[in-house]
Amino acid sequence: MSKNEKVSKSVIRRLPRYYRFLGELLREGITKISSRELAERMSVTASQIRQDLNCFGGFGQQGYGYNVSELREEIGAILGVNAKHAAVLIGAGNLGRALAVHLDYAKYGCRLCGIFDSNEKLTGASLGGIRVSPLSDLESFCAKAKPVIAILCIPKDSAPDICEKLISLGVKAFWNFSHYDMPQKNLPGVTVENVHLGDSLMALCYGITNSETEKTESPDQM
Repeated sequence: MSKNEKVSKSVIRRLPRYYRFLGELLREGITKISSRELAERMSVTASQIRQDLNCFGGFGQQGYGYNVSELREEIGAILGVNAKHAAVLIGAGNLGRALAVHLDYAKYGCRLCGIFDSNEKLTGASLGGIRVSPLSDLESFCAKAKPVIAILCIPKDSAPDICEKLISLGVKAFWNFSHYDMPQKNLPGVTVENVHLGDSLMALCYGITNSETEKTESPDQM
């Protein structure tokens, strides 16, 4: 893994997809696969797969392909899926509730250990077996549990102050659904994933809109 110091974000974002597809192969009973066969399944090129994996030293043998189980284990180690990083969820509204109840955090390298909300009416509720605590308890909780990941499902206006507080309490990574774009470049040592579900939906609508436009345009209009 000595090569991964300057791996591009685009490569890193493809690793979870490799991990997922390799898991599907194992469930199908497939133990060996070539880069060409894997590329066909994933709708990418074999050279893309080889280039991505070479960023981490390369895997597999020429003429043999990849051992599916070993490759998945290696990629899982790169991603840190067995690390079980402690995480807290801030915001127990509709989205926060869904993430607390329906996401298998252990599967992705995390361990949800606390849920917090400023709404007193939600205090004491149980989500996924974890009690919702008031934000006033956050500091004392972090001192004991030492979470390194925060999942933000809070209003945009509340996010800057909460982020600053969490960083001071030792949080190193944010999965941010708040619509507040955390400026990672100004936060050395902090990893940020700003998630905008609406952006993804608009991109989908763009595809539909332009597909329909292409159908209605005649050759003379092109």
